[in-house]
Amino acid sequence: MSRIGKRPIEIPGSVTVTIDGHKVTVKGPLGEDSLSVRSGVKVEKENNLLTVQIENENDKQQQAYHGLFRTLINNMVVGVSAGFIKEMEIVGVGYRATQQGKDVQFQLGFSHPVVFAAPDGITLEVTEATKFKVKGFNKEKVGQVAADIRKLRPPEPYKGKGIRYKNENVRKKAGKTGKK
Repeated sequence: MSRIGKRPIEIPGSVTVTIDGHKVTVKGPLGEDSLSVRSGVKVEKENNLLTVQIENENDKQQQAYHGLFRTLINNMVVGVSAGFIKEMEIVGVGYRATQQGKDVQFQLGFSHPVVFAAPDGITLEVTEATKFKVKGFNKEKVGQVAADIRKLRPPEPYKGKGIRYKNENVRKKAGKTGKK
């Protein structure tokens, strides 16, 4: 049995959880999210606790999904109550970001500025010219949007210029040695 799957999920006071068969819906101050749970996995609500259980302890497939669905439901509860944030930074001379309403315009050394439109449920916030945040209630979406932005100009291995996550360690290569 999964050690993570056994742990109950605490529901904050501002969050409401409804279970309709195999569909779990979580509503909170930041938004609403839902998840279809696989057959063989049961979600039960008691007072302010959610528990995830599997029907057959010996079924390897159900054991594999036990901790997964507990974590996905926990991420939904945390997301609609507190939200998720990915902090990113831009490294490079002349590289910067500016806020344009909901969207962000990047100057990344290309011949033209790159405008990145924020998808539904995601907020992009530029804190400084070289620092910005990706915020949202869905952890998967926040991570995917951050990865898509990083793909615009990933850190290059010689000088480290590009878009990176905050505190990301970029391994630098040694450059060519000059002629002797």
